Amino acid sequence: MDELDKKGNYISWQTLAMMAFVTVIGLEDIMYNFQNQGMAVITSWVLMMFLYVVPYALIVGHLGSVFNHEGGGLSSWVRATDGEFLGYFTAWTYWAASIPYVVDTANSLLVDVGWGVTGTDEFEDPKFLSTAMFTAITFVIFILLTLLEHKFSKSMEVLSNIGGWAMFIMTILFVLLAFAGLANIGGWAMFIMTILFVLLAFAGLAKSGGKTATPFTWKTIIPKFDLKYFSTVGMLIYAVNGSELVAPYVTRMKDPKREFPKAMIALALMTCFLTIFGSIALGIYIDANHMPNDLKMNGEYYVFGAMGKQFGVGKLFVYIYAWASFFYNAALLSVLLDAMTRMLISDTGDKYMPKFLKKTNKDGLPINGYILTVFLSGFIMVLGIFLPDMNDIFNWLLNLNGIISPAVTCWIFYSFMKVRGKNSSKYPSVYRYIKNDTFAWWVGFALLAVTAVATVLGFMPQDVKEGSWVWWYELSINIVACLVLIGLGGIFPGIRRREEEYGLAFDKQQWTWMIALVLGSIVFNVWLGGTTIKLRALYIVIESVIALLAVWLIGRRLPKGAKASK
Repeated sequence: MDELDKKGNYISWQTLAMMAFVTVIGLEDIMYNFQNQGMAVITSWVLMMFLYVVPYALIVGHLGSVFNHEGGGLSSWVRATDGEFLGYFTAWTYWAASIPYVVDTANSLLVDVGWGVTGTDEFEDPKFLSTAMFTAITFVIFILLTLLEHKFSKSMEVLSNIGGWAMFIMTILFVLLAFAGLANIGGWAMFIMTILFVLLAFAGLAKSGGKTATPFTWKTIIPKFDLKYFSTVGMLIYAVNGSELVAPYVTRMKDPKREFPKAMIALALMTCFLTIFGSIALGIYIDANHMPNDLKMNGEYYVFGAMGKQFGVGKLFVYIYAWASFFYNAALLSVLLDAMTRMLISDTGDKYMPKFLKKTNKDGLPINGYILTVFLSGFIMVLGIFLPDMNDIFNWLLNLNGIISPAVTCWIFYSFMKVRGKNSSKYPSVYRYIKNDTFAWWVGFALLAVTAVATVLGFMPQDVKEGSWVWWYELSINIVACLVLIGLGGIFPGIRRREEEYGLAFDKQQWTWMIALVLGSIVFNVWLGGTTIKLRALYIVIESVIALLAVWLIGRRLPKGAKASK
């Protein structure tokens, strides 16, 4: 930092705004929430930008300024205020939140290939591709990319370059250049490409003589504030979070007190532009009152197909977008698999992370960590295997992200409340959001409460008929997925203690029985959740308790070959 000051190499507020912009919003985020709320999402976006995004980003700036010597990471903020264990658990939950996102990305790869080959959605017919086959092929793609990445050292860089440039050329809002450190260029590219997308949509509107798929009236943009609406707020939060990634750069600004708020206001205005006009652009081609149920999975293809037809180029836009999206998602999956595993292994101390997970091979790769990532990703895939079709799997995974991602965001507001509490003098900062500590604490509490409630309501399944067997099935696997992903983080410290005490956590026979019980319980509960048996939710709970009790009894036994207890 001192060297940075001497050379005067400061980050401008414009650059920081663009860096935050590329981490916060994208075209797919608009598509997902458009299906959830229709044209009323325009009002939701305006409310979110100024009541949530701006204070959220400014809180991130404050925390990044306070903990600039710890690297500015979310887990380091919690570790600094509440100790090593909560710091470890934050790192774990942040990692666990990325698992559904990784699986969703892997599914998107297969969807891209289907559109790129056929130019239609015919391949999604269950008669052509069953859910089991869809899951199996997705998992194969997942494994192949993992092997490719670690067999060929340059594969991630090559895929990243192809994916980034493909999206740039296609004027799509996904800019992989940010991964290469070109966030300013990428941010401006994204903003300019957004304008081009909107202009193309409005050009189509003019060409059609002003005809739109969705009637535009004041009534269409006013949400109905009921339980259904509030259950979709988690997806809005999922769409706009991510600005914590720019926290370490706050102290690299010449005048953070004056420039950082400018950057965040610019972020809100640009995001407002993208979300509002992007939603209007979607309404030009898609009837918000009669939306296809597969809009989240195929929305971009429907829009580009309509644009291509209108401008006389047929399915050209569809084919080009499909392969551009394929290379982008391949690169994204490659980066995520590597980065998330390394982050988990490196950001947790020896005190809580089992040795077998931190073990590396001769190339320095945490092999068991990758196996854990692949295993949990496969577990998430298996949970959705009994859903009716590909679209239901895709929508469920996306909505699962709308539960876990906001839950992790709660840590940010929790840390802010700790920093601005009674001992705020212990946490000086260059940039300070809200001078009065009491008022700042309540702002943090309000955002924490909203995010926590959105997380809980997010468990309610979307895109399916309420009360149907699919609805109950998705509700049960939402709970199971979250319990497993988060619960493992609480189990690992105990496993680490056994390693310290006995030299090994479990012997081979213990591992075999515990894994068999866990897998058997998962398969049984997934099957039971897909039936129409009354009180099945109660039976799932009872069976899960019995299975966990059996695992605990096996695991507490002294492992064979254990060394003397200390």
